[in-house]
Amino acid sequence: MHRFKSILRSQNKIVVKIGTNLLADKVKGINLDRINEIARSVARFTAQGNQVAIVSSGAIGAGVAALGLKERPKTIPEKQATAAIGQPLLMEAYEHAFRKQGCTIAQILLTKDDFVNRARYLNAKNTFPVLFEQGVVPIINENDTVAVEEIKLGDNDNLSAMVANLIGADLLVILSDIDGLFSDDPAKNHEAELIPVVERLTPQIERLAKSSKSELSTGGMITKIQAAKRCVSAGIAMIIANGKNQNALDDIFSGTFNGTLFLPSDNKLNMRKKWIGFVSSAKGYVRVDDGAKNALLKRNKSLLPSGIVEVHGEFKVNETISILDLDSNVIAKGVTGYSSTDLGRIKGKKTGEIEVILNRKSHDEVIHRNNLVLIGEPTC
Repeated sequence: MHRFKSILRSQNKIVVKIGTNLLADKVKGINLDRINEIARSVARFTAQGNQVAIVSSGAIGAGVAALGLKERPKTIPEKQATAAIGQPLLMEAYEHAFRKQGCTIAQILLTKDDFVNRARYLNAKNTFPVLFEQGVVPIINENDTVAVEEIKLGDNDNLSAMVANLIGADLLVILSDIDGLFSDDPAKNHEAELIPVVERLTPQIERLAKSSKSELSTGGMITKIQAAKRCVSAGIAMIIANGKNQNALDDIFSGTFNGTLFLPSDNKLNMRKKWIGFVSSAKGYVRVDDGAKNALLKRNKSLLPSGIVEVHGEFKVNETISILDLDSNVIAKGVTGYSSTDLGRIKGKKTGEIEVILNRKSHDEVIHRNNLVLIGEPTC
């Protein structure tokens, strides 16, 4: 774990995501003992000059217990109402636990719009340094009370990765009720082995992610791998560890732990590229041939119209679109220099033909490499 200890240098900025199954039981409600454990560990770490933000699930789970419901609600209005009841109970538990440690907390509720809208994204980003300067621990959750389907992020694994990108974190820690990523499903295969370090997110690693949704939580290993992709490409390390171990955070903060570490890419993206690749919503997509795929992934080239075989969706100039290969894998995202209408006319054409077809030429490139973020594998 020598590489991990180098990641945990002085003055760390860390996001800790805590899963519903660790915090809420549909009968007993909020697990106060675990929240107290988390507060003690985080308080000790912040006292050493580090900055910690917590992404906390559990609002709906707490609401389920408070209402005496037999199961998690199914419809959006029911979830919104249950979250409205559970969120203040959850925050009360955090406030009490951190106050005992001499720490102040802040509540931040976010929706997808707070990330996708560039102005709101920057406003949210500017809030965190002020809180950290005051020694405050932000407690973040999705704003389930107002989030309808169109603006829902859907799970706190991906929310935590987006927050890690937003604040420029060094590390994301996902505490769940599992030990980490295994070579197979340990519930079905007793010989499955824990994978301690993932150096690169290959398709083989992604195939190990299998849905394991529980009664109160959303997501599973699939969303954790999605979160890892958001992090490692942006130069942020990520750990999956079992939060039922009361020393889990202390072990991680000291540089030794039992779990799975996803090593960050050496090529750390700037803030704008983080937003393009892992925050902004794609308004449409183009499908490219193998030559264009090779140029993008292996040779760091811009996307030219000659490599585009299909255009889907309606989008304008300067909007984000996805780039898919012939097998429908998303290999990149970027800000397009042409609208979907114009791309439909120049797809498959050489750059020298653009002006003749459109009676104008804004750019040779459909997406310049400075406005493009790779999502897929660098080898193909």
